[in-house]
Amino acid sequence: MDRKQVADWIAAYEQAWRTPGTAALDSIFTADATYRQGPYREPVVGLPAIARMWESEREGPDEVFEMTGRVVAVDGDTGVARVQVRYGDPADQEWQDLWIMRFVEDGRCRSFEEWPFAPEQRTAAAG
Repeated sequence: MDRKQVADWIAAYEQAWRTPGTAALDSIFTADATYRQGPYREPVVGLPAIARMWESEREGPDEVFEMTGRVVAVDGDTGVARVQVRYGDPADQEWQDLWIMRFVEDGRCRSFEEWPFAPEQRTAAAG
């Protein structure tokens, strides 16, 4: 993978999120892909389970949001990106995410892990 391929994958992810249904997922994830919604969350395993999670997490393809992504690093089959998402107009929910993606040769993702941060989250435990 290179930076352009990872950036193209992020664009395809966004397009899939904006598309009705979940058929587009098989073009961006492998059949046995894992999708972890946070570093301490259990992974969602397999395309059917990812599709169910996907549909339960979004309001639908008409959901109003703005997404920007910037590739931070690529090493072999692994890409890391910083992604910002703002939901609503005006925005009433915002996330800064770190995405860690592992790809297979055809460019589909076999392992996806996000580290989501919202503005109200604390970055360190109170001592």
